[in-house]
Amino acid sequence: MTMRDKLKQLEELRRQSELGGGEERIAAQHKRGKLSARERLDLLLDEGSFIELDRFVTHRTSGFGLEKERYLGDGVVAGYGTVKGRLVYVFSQDFTVFGGSLSEAHAEKIVKVMDLALKNGAPVIGLNDSGGARIQEGVVSLGGYADIFLRNTLASGVVPQVSAVLGPCAGGAVYSPAITDFVYMVRGTSYMFVTGPNVVKTVTHEDIDMEGLGGADVHASTSGVAHFASDSEAACLESVRRLFDFIPQNNREDPPRRETDDPFDRADEQLLDIVPDEPTKPYDILDVIRLVSDEGEFYEVHQDYAQNIVVGFAHVGGRSVGVVANQPAVLAGVLDINSSDKGARFVRFCDAFNIPLVVFEDVPGFLPGVGQEHGGIIRHGAKLLYAFSEATVPKVTVITRKAYGGAYDVMNSKHIRGDINLAWPTAEIAVMGPKGAVEVLFRRQIAAADDPAEATAEREAEYRERFAHPYIAAARGYVDDVIDPRETRARLISALDMLENKRDENPWKKHGNIPL
Repeated sequence: MTMRDKLKQLEELRRQSELGGGEERIAAQHKRGKLSARERLDLLLDEGSFIELDRFVTHRTSGFGLEKERYLGDGVVAGYGTVKGRLVYVFSQDFTVFGGSLSEAHAEKIVKVMDLALKNGAPVIGLNDSGGARIQEGVVSLGGYADIFLRNTLASGVVPQVSAVLGPCAGGAVYSPAITDFVYMVRGTSYMFVTGPNVVKTVTHEDIDMEGLGGADVHASTSGVAHFASDSEAACLESVRRLFDFIPQNNREDPPRRETDDPFDRADEQLLDIVPDEPTKPYDILDVIRLVSDEGEFYEVHQDYAQNIVVGFAHVGGRSVGVVANQPAVLAGVLDINSSDKGARFVRFCDAFNIPLVVFEDVPGFLPGVGQEHGGIIRHGAKLLYAFSEATVPKVTVITRKAYGGAYDVMNSKHIRGDINLAWPTAEIAVMGPKGAVEVLFRRQIAAADDPAEATAEREAEYRERFAHPYIAAARGYVDDVIDPRETRARLISALDMLENKRDENPWKKHGNIPL
């Protein structure tokens, strides 16, 4: 054969590899409302940037008729490309080939790009659409999963890892996304569960469909497994691209800076009217976040889960920051089991990848109740405390209103290495709220009063005047300054500029033992 003949053969093999399981199966994939593995990569990556690896790999299994069915690529498209001009490693499972099931060869392709990502310090993005382990291969496919899990674990905190679940993700397959930093799902077409509806019905007699058991909204709002839920694959992949506006390539780099025309000293009058005069009245902390962020943009993470705490990314003065904020509009912004987990996970991601933390605090304490105590609120709340205490990135806190009890300590207080801690004049920093404090301190006097209600009100007013302000904390240096709310943006930018070269270290250790 001449070179030209061999090139024709090469072109034919490339064409075959791009067809996956064939045109009929691609059409069936489209009929389900799903894109093909390659169409997804086209949406995710910069145009023309994808370089494929291992396109000619096939499985090495015989038996159960598999020796008669071999497809180039073996059910996963893998390689590298760019997102917004930055190198990323990717794999996209192809449901048209054996239902995207994972074989030994399929796993080896994924492992190869993950190893390259670690060596070269670039993020890994996995597009998951798989029926699980290839049953015909038995334990070999399970070993392939474990090889991937190990890489996920070793890469954690070294390079960002992102999972987009764009189809079924069942059994062992769910644990790779669970270890990664962010999980994206699509309503109506993506599912995650350890055991499917049929097994659940057999074992527990619960009758539930795939969507109700492990759909996008279930995991984005109830279980917290998914960080984002989108209405379409295109929206999902665009959301993944947007994440790269905020995160670095690896743990040795700083997050990307972004040019902005938004003045650093912009002072919004609206900030004066957000916190209500009535201390128990709710307000939306998102209004504060957007008013101090560049161009009012905020990329919220875990938007539908544990809504009493808000986490996400913003730019402030061109710098990428991770925002953690109590949300007074939901459960008065209390900390509970789920919000503690949500906040701790996000804080640790930011710390691992050199993203400064900006905290907006309005917290009345931890949520009381038998369910919370029996569910381990002490252990879960300690996760958030541990995460903030461990973090060595620049950490700036703004107390907008309540900072009560142990929750004051937990929310990046000065005592756990908060670098700059500011308070608005509306801040109330105390062991507990006036009502609870008065009931403890003056229980006997109130009981003996002619009018207990009036006596309680008088004592509450006295307590509020004495403690419900930021100046005792400021006198101790626990708060660095009390500021006009309109100064918040300028003071945040100033603090982040000042902390740019911050150096802080934890004692040497193999790793800590976070209260999981």
